Amino acid sequence: MPENSADRAGASPSPHDLAPPTPIPAGLVVLVGPPASGKTSFVRALVERWQIEAEAVVSSDEMRLELFGAVSEPADSDAADAADARIFEERDRRIAARLAAGRSVIAESTNVTPQARERLIALARRFGAPVTVLRFAPDVAGLLQQYAERGRTDLSATDVRAYAAVMSRDAGADRLRAEGAAAVHDVPGRREAVTPAGAAARFTFAPGRPPGR
Repeated sequence: MPENSADRAGASPSPHDLAPPTPIPAGLVVLVGPPASGKTSFVRALVERWQIEAEAVVSSDEMRLELFGAVSEPADSDAADAADARIFEERDRRIAARLAAGRSVIAESTNVTPQARERLIALARRFGAPVTVLRFAPDVAGLLQQYAERGRTDLSATDVRAYAAVMSRDAGADRLRAEGAAAVHDVPGRREAVTPAGAAARFTFAPGRPPGR
C-alpha cells in the first residue's frame, strides 16, 4: 500500500483530512471574507474540480470587469457610487435568476458588513432558498502577505486591515446565524497550510433542480 504524505512526514493526518466533506445544500452560498483572504482561489478550485459550474459563481469583481473593463474605482465619488449600484443590481438579477430556477449560486464578494449580507439574505428569502455562509478567516498577517504578492492597486493595505476589523467585529458565526444563515462553515486556508484545492475538497455542493424541471 503506498504511503500518504502524512505517513512519509511521520505525522498523523488531521481530523479534517479524515472527516467526510461537508454537504452544502442547493440555495444561496454567501462568501464572507476580507480582500486577499482566498475567496476567488477557492471558487476557482471548485470550478476546476467540477464541484460547481462556472455560472454558479456571481462575483462582484468579475462583474466590474465585465461592465467597466477595470477593477479600479472611478475617481469621482458620484461616478463610483453609480458604478457600484449598477454592479450590485446586475449581481442581484443573476442571483435571483438562479434561485428562481432552483439552482445553487455563490455570491462572491467581501460581504463583511451586515448591510451587504442583509441584501443577499433578503433575495434568498424571496425564493425560499437556504443560506449557507462560508467564512474566510480575517488573519491580518496572512491577508497582507497575500495582498502584497498579488500587487493589487484597487485597494491599500489600510483597506485590507479595515475589512478584517469589520469582519472580526460584525461577522461572527453566531451573528451570521442570527441574520438568517442556516449554516456557517469556516474555510481553511494559508494559516492552516491548506491549498485552495484542499479547501474545496472539504465541501460538496448540491446543484439544485436541473433546468426545465
